[in-house]
Amino acid sequence: MSENDNFAQEFYWKMREAVTGRLSRDAKRIIEKKKKGGSRPFEKGRDPLTAGASLDALITDFRWSTELGEAELFVSWAEVAGEDIAAKAIPESFHDGIFEVRATSTAWATQLRLLNSVILEKLQAKFPKLEIVELKVLNPVSPTFKRGQRSVPGRGPRDTYI
Repeated sequence: MSENDNFAQEFYWKMREAVTGRLSRDAKRIIEKKKKGGSRPFEKGRDPLTAGASLDALITDFRWSTELGEAELFVSWAEVAGEDIAAKAIPESFHDGIFEVRATSTAWATQLRLLNSVILEKLQAKFPKLEIVELKVLNPVSPTFKRGQRSVPGRGPRDTYI
């Protein structure tokens, strides 16, 4: 089998895995055969790896770089925004380039909206790979009288009083 055929076959299996999310039986068999392969002493790939290199290989193999970048964003929020702001604004989610932060009070939500562009610039400078396009400040969660998973429309807890 020529090198071009081998490349085409590997490309096909990788694309199929990316689309379906799983490997077929044939692809698994080919990969296992390649791993078992004719390993010989002093052959390329037989050198010992450092722990850092093997972790880097795992991160790229499992496509964890974006998830690790998001985790780092949440962990270093206090460092980027400052301790005072981080105490009053808690990061909630990051999706599609929008970083959502929930303020502990409406006054802090207003302050964060005024500082939005400054904080966003700091975030973009520290995490360029995440491509943060917007910092969305959410108001604090108000208490609710809803209890349980299901509820019915109506006046709520005041409906028993006439």
